[in-house]
Parts: sequence; structure tokens; C-alpha cells
Amino acid sequence: MNSWPERLRMLLLAVGSIGLLAAMGIDALAVVGRHVGLPLLGSIEIIQAAVLVSGAIALLYATLARGHARVHLLLDRVAPASRVWLHGAAALAGAVLFAAFFVGSAWIALDLWHGQEESELLHVPYSPLRVLATAVCAAVAVTFFAQVYRKRP
Repeated sequence: MNSWPERLRMLLLAVGSIGLLAAMGIDALAVVGRHVGLPLLGSIEIIQAAVLVSGAIALLYATLARGHARVHLLLDRVAPASRVWLHGAAALAGAVLFAAFFVGSAWIALDLWHGQEESELLHVPYSPLRVLATAVCAAVAVTFFAQVYRKRP
């Protein structure tokens, strides 16, 4: 049986994939609709929401899997102790960056919570999307903080 982190990663992969497939399908329908004279109004608004969901999920997935880009040109040439230190420093820098993103996203979300923000054509509310982005920033920051203290597998 898979461990809970593995099940979480599989769930994130499924949700992110559904978001990308939805964006791709809606865009394909919109292109076909324009060519046959039946445009799909508001398709860009739906695509933007789907891309936000899949992008946020991909960011969290990459952080959980330690799959962010690294400069191997430098890492492959330092001593193992230095490599461990550099990985920890990178995780700490990522944690601080995403903690700052979380604070900024939460500030904007709270400031505009009662603003009745929504898209123009389909009236897609922005509040749930802001909550998702803020929650993912917090989750990525916490994951990076946890990686600072964990040994690299």
C-alpha cells in the first residue's frame, strides 16, 4: 500500500491534470466554435481559472517531490557536506519567498474580500481563486520549511 505522501501526490497529479484537460478542451471548443460561427463566449475566463488551479497544484506537487530546478553545474562540483548545506539554504530561501507570497496574497484577498470581484462575461468570482492561491502559497512555504529540517532522500 502506498504511503500518504504518495497518495497525496497522486491526488494532486489527478486534479492538476483535470484542470489542464479542461483548459485544453474549452480552448479547443472555442476555436472550433469561432470557425463554425458559434463562438464560446467567456472561454478565456474559464481557461484562466483552470490554469490557476493546475498551476497551483503543479507548484505544490513539484515542491513535495523536490522537483524544482537546481543548478547542477555548481552542485555537482562541491563537497557532499556543502551540497547538503546548499540544498538546505535553497529550501529556506524558497520557504521565505513563499511565506512572503502567502502574506501578500492573504493581504490582497482580505482587502478585496467584500469587493464583489468577478469576471466580466461569466461572472466567475475571484474570491475562491484567491483563497486557492493563498492556500497553495502557504502549503508550499510549509513544505519548504519542512525540507529545511529533513535529510534529503
